[in-house]
Amino acid sequence: MPRASWKGFLRLSLVSCPVYLSPATTRTKAVRLRQVWVPGASDSVADRADEADEHEDWTQPRSGRGQHAPDADDEPEPEPAQEMAPATPIALRPHDPHTGEEIERDEVRKGYEFERGRFVTFTPVELKALDVESSRTIDLTTFVPRAEVDPIYFNAAYYVYPDGAIAVEPYRVISAAMAEAGMAGLGRLTVSRRERMVLVEPRGAGMALITLRAAEEVRTADFSRYDGELDEEAVAIAAMIIKRKTGAFDPATFRDRYQDALRELIEAKVKGLPIAASAVEAPSPVVDLMAALKRSLAQESGEPASKPKRKSVGDRRQRNLLLPIRGKTNDDAGGRPSSAADTKRRRKA
Repeated sequence: MPRASWKGFLRLSLVSCPVYLSPATTRTKAVRLRQVWVPGASDSVADRADEADEHEDWTQPRSGRGQHAPDADDEPEPEPAQEMAPATPIALRPHDPHTGEEIERDEVRKGYEFERGRFVTFTPVELKALDVESSRTIDLTTFVPRAEVDPIYFNAAYYVYPDGAIAVEPYRVISAAMAEAGMAGLGRLTVSRRERMVLVEPRGAGMALITLRAAEEVRTADFSRYDGELDEEAVAIAAMIIKRKTGAFDPATFRDRYQDALRELIEAKVKGLPIAASAVEAPSPVVDLMAALKRSLAQESGEPASKPKRKSVGDRRQRNLLLPIRGKTNDDAGGRPSSAADTKRRRKA
C-alpha cells in the first residue's frame, strides 16, 4: 500500500467515498552541503563572487554575461590537491537576538507582525479551530475539459487511492464517468492548513489529483512588445529543424548535470586528487539569424552547408573586335551581324 499523506473523502454530489492521497512525485536525493566551521579559513574574493552567483536571480540580466568567451590563455590551471582540513558541523538553534541565550523549542509560537516589532501570537488550538470542511473532503463542484486548464497553474501531483474495500466501487464509478465524459473535476482541499483548488482527473483505472496555484500566484504575461511581422522563410527553416528534432518524451534522459559534477568533485576531494576547473563557454550571440538557421538545418540533416552559387561571367571580349566564324555570324560569336558589303571588302583585301 502506497504511503498516505492525506486521508479524507472524495465527494460527487451525494456520492462520497473514503480516499487517501499518495505523492505522485518525489525529490531526487540531492547532494546537500552543510555549513561547517574551519578554523583559520578565509574565502578569497573569487570564492565570495561564486557564492554570490549562486544566490543571483537568473531571470535578471547581468552586464557582460555571455559577451566574452574565455581564451586558451584564460583557462584556469589545475589546483593542487588540498589536505583535508578539520571541519566541525554547526547547528542553527533558536536564540534570543539580544542576549544570545538559547530558547527552548516548546516556547516558540507562530506570530504575525502587524506593526514593526509588534506581534500577535497564536496557539496550536487557535489555529486548529480555523480548519474548514475542505480539510477532510474533496468536493468536486465543477467539471471542465482537461485541456482548458493551463499547466502553469499546476503545483503538486498526487495519486488518489480508495481507502478500504467499501470505497472501491464508488471510486471506480466516479473515475469511469469522468473518463467517458472527457472531463476533469475541480474542487478544494486543505493541505498543511492551506486551502487550495485541486483538479482531479481519471488515470487508467484510478485517479490523480493536482493542486493548483491561485490566480494571484501567477503573473500576467506581457508579450505585446514582441508583436510584429516575421520573416516567413526564417520561420519555415526553424519549423524544419524542429521537425527533424522531434522525438518522444522520456524523462529518464534528463539528468542534473550539476549534481553529477558535484559528486565527482566530492569523490576527487576525498581521494585527494588534483582538481581541474573546467571552463564554461558561453554561446556566441547570433548576428545573422538566417545564416545561423541554415547552418543549423544543414547540421541536423547531416549535409554540408550549401555554398553560395557563383554567378556566371559573360563574355568580356569587345564584341566589335570579334572575327566571324565560318558558318556563324558575329551575332552567334558574340558580335554584331556582318553585312554582304563587309564580306566583299574582306575578300578583296
